[in-house]
Amino acid sequence: MTNPSRILVTGGAGFIGSALIRYIVGNTKDQIANLDSLTYAGNLDSLERASASNRYRFYHVDICHGQALDRVFSEFRPTAVMHLAAESHVDRSIDGPAAFIQTNIVGTYTLLEAAKRYWVRLPDLDKQAFRFHHISTDEVYGDLEGVDDLFTETTPYAPSSPYSASKASSDHLVRAWHRTYGLPVLVTNCSNNYGPFHFPEKLIPHVILNALHGKPIPVYGDGSQIRDWLYVEDHARALCRVLEAGTIGETYNIGGHNEKRNLEVVETICSLLEEMAPDKPEGVVRYRDLITFVTDRPGHDTRYAIDASKMQHELGWAPEETFESGIRKTVSWYLNNREWWHRVLNGDYKLGRLGESASVQETKGEES
Repeated sequence: MTNPSRILVTGGAGFIGSALIRYIVGNTKDQIANLDSLTYAGNLDSLERASASNRYRFYHVDICHGQALDRVFSEFRPTAVMHLAAESHVDRSIDGPAAFIQTNIVGTYTLLEAAKRYWVRLPDLDKQAFRFHHISTDEVYGDLEGVDDLFTETTPYAPSSPYSASKASSDHLVRAWHRTYGLPVLVTNCSNNYGPFHFPEKLIPHVILNALHGKPIPVYGDGSQIRDWLYVEDHARALCRVLEAGTIGETYNIGGHNEKRNLEVVETICSLLEEMAPDKPEGVVRYRDLITFVTDRPGHDTRYAIDASKMQHELGWAPEETFESGIRKTVSWYLNNREWWHRVLNGDYKLGRLGESASVQETKGEES
């Protein structure tokens, strides 16, 4: 990729998307357009510093609206798309799968078509430089049986939840648009992310905030499910590395090399809070006493673990954070940024979302 690039990030107000934008603004000279429909998990508060840059702009657009996408492509003229817009909460997908089908499958199809319409009209050199980078999840691979097994880029897909099935579908669409139409794509599948600005419904922030409020800390089943944890800023670095040097048509697995049982994650957070927030809510003697085992999630996968050796050998990337260093940074961030999560919990983050910034551009075009 030649610098500076013009990168269109979909879902840039989400957890991983906002981390990616903060990284790009802080570490490159690239122009960034953030395209986000601002569903409940979209939070522009997470982009306060990035939005002050004259290299950043925001489009309030749903990826299911093809005409609006065409206008964004025409106006911003991206050299790359980094597609992160997705519904991503497994429990929500079980209770209401329709939104996941619409956004993750129909939305990805609509975005691919808009990108193809734009790409085919580019001059030859720009056409060769263009990239469509699709960011996905390791959950598309399903469950691992053996304790030493790892997901590789060739592991067969076996999704278990409506969420992971919808992401698997989107992965297949992206590869089909490459195979059939020649669209220059890159696909990455990542393990569980964690870190600052994580929406409170997800495990790690949910544990931290429930503990600070003296509320029960729910753990599914016996807490033996194993996940590979990836610090979100390490993920942002990896995504930029793939966009810069990845081979067209290839898939890259991005993992943190940090397998932990869910119960171990929860207990680690409780121990850190004992050290870092010793003034407990009334009636709480030990944070770990708040741990409450609840009925397991339907279709809950037991173990995920990624082999990220391709990223290391071919692109020279490896995570900088261990789980121990990353989780300490994360707990510290939530303790020191109470205003951010208070605004999420009370709903204030939804107010004045588009603000008065000149970098904000609202484009809501509906399909005719």
